[in-house]
Amino acid sequence: MEPTPAYVIGVDYGTDSVRALLVDARTGAEVAQAVHYYPRWQRGAYCNPQKNQFRQHPLDHLEGLEATVRAVAAEVDAARIVGLAVDTTGSTPGPVNAQGVALGLLPEFADNPNALFVLWKDHTALAEAAEINHKARTWGGEDYTKYEGGIYSSEWFWAKILHIVREDAAVAQAAHSWMEHCDWLTLTLTGGELATFKRSRCAAGHKAMWHASWGGLPPQQFLDYLDPKLAGLHNRLFTETYTADEVAGHLSAEWAARLGLSPSTAVAVGSFDAHAGAVAGEIESYSMVKVMGTSTCDIVVAPTAEVGDHLVQGICGQVDGSVIPGMLGLEAGQSAFGDLLAWFRNMLEWPLQAGLTESKVLSAEQLGALRQELSDNLLRRLTEAAAAVDPAESHVLALDWVNGRRTPDANQALKGALTNLTMGTSAPQIFRALVEAICYGSKQIVERFEQEGIPIKQVIGIGGVAKKSAFVMQTLADVLDRPIKIAVSEQAPALGAAMYAAVAAGAQPDVLTAQKAMGSGFAETYAPNPARVADYAARYAQYQALGQFVEAATTGPAAPVAETETQAITAA
Repeated sequence: MEPTPAYVIGVDYGTDSVRALLVDARTGAEVAQAVHYYPRWQRGAYCNPQKNQFRQHPLDHLEGLEATVRAVAAEVDAARIVGLAVDTTGSTPGPVNAQGVALGLLPEFADNPNALFVLWKDHTALAEAAEINHKARTWGGEDYTKYEGGIYSSEWFWAKILHIVREDAAVAQAAHSWMEHCDWLTLTLTGGELATFKRSRCAAGHKAMWHASWGGLPPQQFLDYLDPKLAGLHNRLFTETYTADEVAGHLSAEWAARLGLSPSTAVAVGSFDAHAGAVAGEIESYSMVKVMGTSTCDIVVAPTAEVGDHLVQGICGQVDGSVIPGMLGLEAGQSAFGDLLAWFRNMLEWPLQAGLTESKVLSAEQLGALRQELSDNLLRRLTEAAAAVDPAESHVLALDWVNGRRTPDANQALKGALTNLTMGTSAPQIFRALVEAICYGSKQIVERFEQEGIPIKQVIGIGGVAKKSAFVMQTLADVLDRPIKIAVSEQAPALGAAMYAAVAAGAQPDVLTAQKAMGSGFAETYAPNPARVADYAARYAQYQALGQFVEAATTGPAAPVAETETQAITAA
């Protein structure tokens, strides 16, 4: 007799939306999916791009959770849905009270951006990151950045907390603790106690300077040295961390009812979207899975024993068990990938959109439909025209650091650039240069891993850009001079979360087995075009030279912060 099917749900929180995916826990067959776009985020609420401030309201997340999970759960008998797991962007921390309630859900903080979740791409903590780097190297004790690639980023946990507590005394006083987005959602679903809740290994290890060798998080002594405003916080955080295949708890009665599920549904420990996506992308030793969307996260796993104590410099951390339990997870990435192309589209759209607002001919509904049509068609037409440009006839060169540089060697103060513009330069030529730039940025990451003794044996692409843009993927294959395999699943992070859920619920014995049983395989492979490889190698050298020039000319906060801190130490 055929066994009764069991199902699991992966919930994937991206930058713009959340999606839920219902899959067969035995085969990975995708049964249903649903997507919810965050309404407050879409309105630009709580964000100020001019200040690099990007905050998200927890109500966007909870409303999306309920809408998407209820939609997919309705497709099967709820009693057969045995597990659920959440993955999110990161580092996206937020303040919580002693009960684990996000401060943004309290009336007194509902409209305070500092009480909300600080999205991964928020760079308001540039100065704090520079200060953490300086103090970690000079305080006389352990350098707690060494397993984070040796450079702490403004995109990460401690820099963001330090910035908020300095800027907002009310939030600092009300924040009993701080939680990564993936942890807070999992705690909310299970209704557990904050003090005993199982925190995510991948979040803590890659972004919060957690490491077993020094007993967990940096000690209170170091936090006090960073700022007295962090006094006592260490004991209100956590010591242990857990891998994403473990059970964090089961659905609370409240959330089981809200989601249309059973309270017996197991909830796995939370994870980051790129790590879950890498699992769904069937990552194996020394593969690089590139999760390509608004930014990229590049995930590599390696046998822990083979890497040993070697520290890989300039990446986003190396953490035992962060992707696949029992293996070392290594992370890198680019702060802008699809975002760079969207920036150019939005810039070109501005005069069109501004002109439409003054139209006296079209109704509001017609104007909205026309705006959307223009936006959709512009990116498609740019891509088609850029693909037709002969690189030998266009000398435009771009630098992709419009949102800073994540890796190699994090520096979020860096800026993008365009050079070699003439009166004959066209929009498609600039667009092609931007596509090339994000591919050159990817090449720098591959080279850094290999320079550091981590071979990259294959490249796998997942995410929106990988699935939707053949032009970008072919350019990337040509620039890297490597084939790129594209995973079948349209929702790879959600599928990876579902794999974690299947293991946590006991439907699969371990993550490697779940990968093999539930993986969707590969849709296609982009092979490098030999006729383009040499041209791109020459242009890559020009990109590197431009990057060195811009970096030398960019004045970031690191130098003045370090100088001020040195003076303070001397005076003390």
